[in-house]
Amino acid sequence: MYEIIRLTEHPEYKDRMAGWFHEKWGVPTEAYLESMDEALTSESGVPEWYVAVDGEKIIAGLGVIENDFHDRKDLAPNVCAVYTEEEYRKQGIAGELLNRIVGDLKDKGVTPVYLVTDHTGFYERYGWEFFCTAQGDGEEEPTRLYIHR
Repeated sequence: MYEIIRLTEHPEYKDRMAGWFHEKWGVPTEAYLESMDEALTSESGVPEWYVAVDGEKIIAGLGVIENDFHDRKDLAPNVCAVYTEEEYRKQGIAGELLNRIVGDLKDKGVTPVYLVTDHTGFYERYGWEFFCTAQGDGEEEPTRLYIHR
């Protein structure tokens, strides 16, 4: 059984969350900490960070930031850093996290929401639609950009 933790409700998770996201994506821990500090002082709902925990173990997570390192700065905010530990995949955890973040943002009047991904078929299951392509910073090929209205 797991529990979903939202950073702004549980700031004591900040350092653990930043370290976990750094391990998964290679983005410097300091960048996550900076975004998380901003989340803790922002009223807008962006940025925000969520993890699913099984006991003390972080098993999945995602965030929402203004722009997920692509050229379509007009398409904001962006869900980012979606990851589920391999042994916890195919159990609906990422889908629950996605639904939670979209719902929380809608409650704050933030809609639509975007994300960039190379996956096809996964996000559609949770109400996301392909919207356009975007050029990722430092990427040779364009990537798929999705919208949740």
